[in-house]
Amino acid sequence: MSETSKISPSAIWIRRWLILVGLMVYAMILIGGATRLTDSGLSITEWNPVSGALPPLSESAWQVEFAKYQQTAEYQFVNQGMSLAEFQKIFWWEWGHRFFGRMIGLVAVAGFAFFAIRRWLTKRLTWHLVALIGLGGLQGAIGWWMVASGIGETTRVDVAPYRLMTHFMLALLIIAYVAWLWHDLGAKARPMVPDLARTVAVVLLVAIFLQMAAGALVAGLDAGRSYNDWPLMAGEIVPSHYLEDGLGGRSLFEGRAATQFNHRLLAYLIWAGSLASAWAFRSTPLRQDFRWLAILVTLQAVWGILTLVHAAPMNLALVHQGLGVIVTLAAVRLVWRSRGAPSVSLPA
Repeated sequence: MSETSKISPSAIWIRRWLILVGLMVYAMILIGGATRLTDSGLSITEWNPVSGALPPLSESAWQVEFAKYQQTAEYQFVNQGMSLAEFQKIFWWEWGHRFFGRMIGLVAVAGFAFFAIRRWLTKRLTWHLVALIGLGGLQGAIGWWMVASGIGETTRVDVAPYRLMTHFMLALLIIAYVAWLWHDLGAKARPMVPDLARTVAVVLLVAIFLQMAAGALVAGLDAGRSYNDWPLMAGEIVPSHYLEDGLGGRSLFEGRAATQFNHRLLAYLIWAGSLASAWAFRSTPLRQDFRWLAILVTLQAVWGILTLVHAAPMNLALVHQGLGVIVTLAAVRLVWRSRGAPSVSLPA
């Protein structure tokens, strides 16, 4: 009997909606990465959730937006003399990023309302979907909190790296949450697995989340465009500027050498851990899940090295980011498969 034949029609439609939401969030992550890599994130200096849905529609409106941008430190220190046409290029990236976020919210709320009207939701599933939509709304607020860090300062020409990390990690949490609910609603039986395999699966997922956070710090600091030799860093195993003067312990979050070194070290540990796990649990029901995770981690590690030695150009960096999300989702599936009963009951 097929997996979907066990699922009610309502659950099938909710799962399809979750796939749509998940794909939109994934696209949003990539659009956000492109917005960062094109240095477009500070081009819109205000947060207007309703009126901001429309772009400038006249020459005078464009001039108003451009004048606001000219007051930012990024314009004054980096883009001084930029033409209106050049400004429009970065504006469209940021506007598109925000507009697509609004579309995700619309699809999420409309789907939830439709399912509620049709009485397809159990009480527990209702709360899960409310939480999911609430995280989406919080993500919009954190997005502005991030942008504000690069607009409110008189000397900062980028957003604060830790705020970029928070914004990215919440997006990762949302797509992981979507994937978990999608699996729960699939009514697929989960195998009995050794406690050790279950523990290792969780450890790998936590390590991958930490690695994605470390990568976000590297991206926020443009640290991937420094120390572009491998396997050493400027000819050293541990960079001599790991702790930078004036930063001290904050180098772990604000230093280019420290953040890149930590990102590399975590990558090696996860790479070794995934390969060792695939071998150790090759005779368990999770062997395919561990094997696929090891394959994806290996691909991501090799691509990360390629991205690094080419100084993180936009095309390679976006693939690295997108593949990192896929690795995370593979780890989420591994943990889900290792758990017990679903956390949400199936709708009738």
